[in-house]
Amino acid sequence: MNFIAPISADVLLIEATNDNLYVKLIEQINKDFNLANESIDFPITVAPEALKAELHEKIYRLIQYKFAEYLNLLYIIDVPEDQIKKLDGSDLVILAEQVAFLILKREWMKVWFRNNY
Repeated sequence: MNFIAPISADVLLIEATNDNLYVKLIEQINKDFNLANESIDFPITVAPEALKAELHEKIYRLIQYKFAEYLNLLYIIDVPEDQIKKLDGSDLVILAEQVAFLILKREWMKVWFRNNY
């Protein structure tokens, strides 16, 4: 099996749910945020749309008010720096949404590989 990166957050969340790995994805997100000392505690019952929205809001607030902590979080999660540099930072709301997707994608990759290998 080869890992194919999802094209959107919605596709990613559907794939995680269909593979019965959605709970593991939530656990991985919670774990990495806590490692970065950014408390976030998604319940395992959180709906995919709520997860996406709350993650977006958390990233927006980090960019806006705690930029050093935001950079540390990206480092802890291991979001590729070149992907971050490609984003247009002129609109913070859109930037936060794009970064939230990159975080979801990286976390999904970790969960998927752990499950398949």
